[in-house]
Amino acid sequence: MIEARNIVKRYGNLEVLRGVDLDIAQGEIVSIVGPSGAGKTTLLQIIGTLDTPQQGEVRYDGKNVLALKDKELARFRNRNIGFVFQFHQLLPEFTMLENVTIPALLGGDNKNDAMQRARLLLERMHLGDRLDHKPSQLSGGECQRVAVARALINSPKVILADEPSGSLDSHNKQELHQLFFDLRNELGQTFIIVTHDESLAAQADRTLHMRDGMIVEQTMRNTPAR
Repeated sequence: MIEARNIVKRYGNLEVLRGVDLDIAQGEIVSIVGPSGAGKTTLLQIIGTLDTPQQGEVRYDGKNVLALKDKELARFRNRNIGFVFQFHQLLPEFTMLENVTIPALLGGDNKNDAMQRARLLLERMHLGDRLDHKPSQLSGGECQRVAVARALINSPKVILADEPSGSLDSHNKQELHQLFFDLRNELGQTFIIVTHDESLAAQADRTLHMRDGMIVEQTMRNTPAR
């Protein structure tokens, strides 16, 4: 589904990614681990089209998305990629329902349709009684589940998560980790997760180990059902 080829990224004289090659299958859950500064988040941002490399290609189903023009790329990202960050990045002035609908509205969807999908997703996250709450009225674990609902609102093919459980306690971490696997099994989403959490990394179908801007090792566990 996703192919990254010879990804090189530099910031000035610092080479953050040094010719990374990567293949991700549909429905696979892949974790990316490594020390700080290894290039994990930079690679995730390039796969998610939030950043561009000096060299290389990123292909989704054979299409080199980095060759798309800005508007085309923004639309592709909106429709095909969902993002979950360490700190949920919810907009504090909006309710949970409004936060979840934003990507759908940006994509041009009908407001009523978007709100109905958002309600169903929040109910799926056991947050049906929190629709009108704002982020300050929810726990960290609840906010992160809202962020997952927001990532899913456009039914993207892939979810990219950067330290998604890094700010959560052990109970909420386990709930979030299980949610990812439940969603993959039910909806067929692909997950690429940058994490320092060893328990999450160990549950993934495959773990990529990065060091000094390169993938130096991979650990295979499961082959997802096609």
